[in-house]
Amino acid sequence: MRILFMGTPDIAAASLAALLAAGHDICGVFTRADKPVGRKQVLTAPPVKTLALEHGIPVWQPATLRDGTAETILRSLAPELVVVVAYGRILPPELLHIAPLGCINLHVSLLPQYRGAAPIQWAVLNGDEMTGVTVMQLDEGCDTGPVLLVEPVPIGPETTAGELFEQVTAVGARTLVTAVEALGRGELTPTPQDDTKATQAPPLTKEMAAFDFTWPAARIHNWVRGMDPWPMAYFISGGKKIKVKGARLAQNPAGAAPGTVLGLKPLTVACADGAVQLLTLTPEGGKPMPGTAWAAGRRLKAGDTL
Repeated sequence: MRILFMGTPDIAAASLAALLAAGHDICGVFTRADKPVGRKQVLTAPPVKTLALEHGIPVWQPATLRDGTAETILRSLAPELVVVVAYGRILPPELLHIAPLGCINLHVSLLPQYRGAAPIQWAVLNGDEMTGVTVMQLDEGCDTGPVLLVEPVPIGPETTAGELFEQVTAVGARTLVTAVEALGRGELTPTPQDDTKATQAPPLTKEMAAFDFTWPAARIHNWVRGMDPWPMAYFISGGKKIKVKGARLAQNPAGAAPGTVLGLKPLTVACADGAVQLLTLTPEGGKPMPGTAWAAGRRLKAGDTL
């Protein structure tokens, strides 16, 4: 099938690679602008651009889709289908119906759950046991179009958002190829979403990563998993941020007050309900270390309060 692809990050590059491997004709790629990366702010191409250029596919990086230029390009390329994966822009109405098969989008949730920018993270933050990928037809809303194909993905009790991202990236790429080929054969029937069941997944911020030990242990555990790898959950101790990577649920049999140190090997802290083991900590301005080592450096002992 002749496809115009729109996408930007790694998950989009995986989908583009899957479409290429399946033999589809990618007539062009739209992606976001190159961005400075790292401490030296080296101007770096998005993963989708890098992959497209490796395959000799023409690439466009328009600053806007609303000045008529994108519409002209799409009409000149004459794709049968437009595929969008994490492009980072909402397509204006005039672009949605240029291709005979329209525009489809891969979204990494079980729509209408978690519409928005961070569906993977919020599924983990909320302690969900199941997520998935959805291929839908694009309409003028944000993740509101009719559903074409869904593939569930289980979430393990210790899975982080980063690990889940890798899982849904692979599942999403396979599911997208299946959907494209079924759509070409006329085998998919669009199913409207139930807007009354919609939930939102707004972007994460650094400020949202904070937690304290007055929370239930399960919520802290999910917060640590869901904020990994960015922005990383943290608590405040001695006026400093202490980032946490890796936490496990534990018991608080004596009902100690939230923030009480229950043990040091591993570092175990009481919460509002239960306790958590803090496996790896990164003090503000410092390097990652085992929670036990951090506690030793602070000369903490059982019964102290964080």
